[in-house]
Amino acid sequence: MYTWLTVAGGDDDGFLVPSSPPLASDVATALASVLKGARDRSGLTQELVAHQAGLSRNYYQLLEHCLTDRHKRTPANPTLATLGAICGVLDMSVTDLVVAVYGPPSIPPMEYRPDA
Repeated sequence: MYTWLTVAGGDDDGFLVPSSPPLASDVATALASVLKGARDRSGLTQELVAHQAGLSRNYYQLLEHCLTDRHKRTPANPTLATLGAICGVLDMSVTDLVVAVYGPPSIPPMEYRPDA
């Protein structure tokens, strides 16, 4: 089980507190936007991205429309393997995709101070 944490407090004395995970629909919307933007920049069609990633055109199209199932209207939730295949076609890393969807990490850097 995972617990989502958020940094709270001042600049130097920040501390981690539990927070709510992002809504699946919000993540799906952000993913769709990132995928569409990357595809547009690459000049590829949905069909070409899907084919080169080993996906059906319909499935890739659903991802760009924030969905996994058109009839049930369920938010997109692709596997890591699917994201890796798409990122390979769009010439981006999965790390870059995750940062684009969720934003940069918000945990302050840790400092190691050995005991004197």
